[in-house]
Amino acid sequence: MARESCVSGADSAAAALFAWVRGSAPALGERLRGFGDPGAPGVCGANSYGQLGLGHREDVLLPQQLSNFCEPGCIKSVTGGGGHSAAVTDGGSLFVCGLNKDGQLGLGHTEDVLCFTICKPLLGCPILQVACGWDFTIMLTETGQVLSCGSNAFGQLGVPHGPRRCVVPQAIELLREKVVCVAAGLRHALATTVSGSVFQWGTGLASSGRRLCPGQTLPLFLTAKEPSRVTGLENSTAVCVVAGSEHSASLTDTGELFVWGRNKNGQLASLAAFVLLPQRIDACCFQDEKVTAIWSGWTHLVAQTETGKMFTWGRADYGQLGRRLESPEGQKPHKQDSQLTFRRPQSSVPLPLRCLTGAAKISCGSEHNLAVISDKCCSWGWNEHGMCGDGTESNVWTPSPVQALQSPSRILLVGCGAGHSLALCQLPACSEPCQDLKVIYTLQDATENTESQNAMNTERNRKERPSIT
Repeated sequence: MARESCVSGADSAAAALFAWVRGSAPALGERLRGFGDPGAPGVCGANSYGQLGLGHREDVLLPQQLSNFCEPGCIKSVTGGGGHSAAVTDGGSLFVCGLNKDGQLGLGHTEDVLCFTICKPLLGCPILQVACGWDFTIMLTETGQVLSCGSNAFGQLGVPHGPRRCVVPQAIELLREKVVCVAAGLRHALATTVSGSVFQWGTGLASSGRRLCPGQTLPLFLTAKEPSRVTGLENSTAVCVVAGSEHSASLTDTGELFVWGRNKNGQLASLAAFVLLPQRIDACCFQDEKVTAIWSGWTHLVAQTETGKMFTWGRADYGQLGRRLESPEGQKPHKQDSQLTFRRPQSSVPLPLRCLTGAAKISCGSEHNLAVISDKCCSWGWNEHGMCGDGTESNVWTPSPVQALQSPSRILLVGCGAGHSLALCQLPACSEPCQDLKVIYTLQDATENTESQNAMNTERNRKERPSIT
């Protein structure tokens, strides 16, 4: 989960959004097959559908600067899904681009979009947070209402009797209490309410649950196509949720971390192959400190504690954990008490990653990560198609600075899609009068987007207009 961050006015003078990755269409689709048959998802390469917002579908190996689609300093968060990207401004405007086969951009059509474009159906409905799943999008409004669009093949839109896809954001009416946080996994979604309850919907975890827990009844929230309260959390107050490919996690107001779902790669810090009900990860795993923030990739987790320490655990074979394991360890299941369990791999134990201590921001893609450390962008993990931005296609085993974004740039925000990366940078002040930032890549610039320009003007006017109390 990408933590929401606001860019102060002092940062807004010379900010620019960068995007990078290289890939071919089958790349992520091949990886997705490892999580079971998804039905008929669109396989997506890193920029095969324009999810970088650069105005083209060409491969990009190093960070490239985007043309302005809004006031860059107004961007509050950036994130991505299987083949699409989203940016939210501090005025609540939502900009989207990329794969749109199932209407996951919420624009009212199913054509791919190569440049960040304002989501017109949401004009007048300020967005607080957006979470992108593989082929769907969940939006949280400033009033605490949850909207969804995209594929509904697994009930991930929270509308049980709705169509198999929705091209315009629609309200999830069954979430009647005000929501404060949303998350989207591969084929399921979650929400945390103001009272601290957690709801889950989408059947993305059900198949593995039935296979790995034979003879046991799955709880309703694993099989529901509408928001269902997650049982087992009644004695805690959740403040946020995150989702992986087939797991979920909830962080409480007392700094406790609960996890449930599939545990194939040890991401639940448990011996069970599948955890049916929320299970608390013991505080000793975090050196007896409270957890203050949590992020999730497809099969790994990253947590920050109250003193700024960062812990990683889960799948590690592509460098996702930011450290090399001492020795390769298999995760072959064995029978115990009529339930599949796993011999505990080294990677299933949360361990501190000292080089990330004090990191200001973290974002997890499917199997790669970005962090902001001392105003610099670091990356690590799966890099087969260049999503770590180091100019190579070799996996990055320890957090390393993205050299193309080094000084004098200062990193304000980072965000990941399944296989692409985004970063908002503060650039050095121009010696000449302020001018629009231009794209620095050599391919032909995208044509000007009038709707996005109008949205930028609206954003500027809103900031200049005095608030009414």
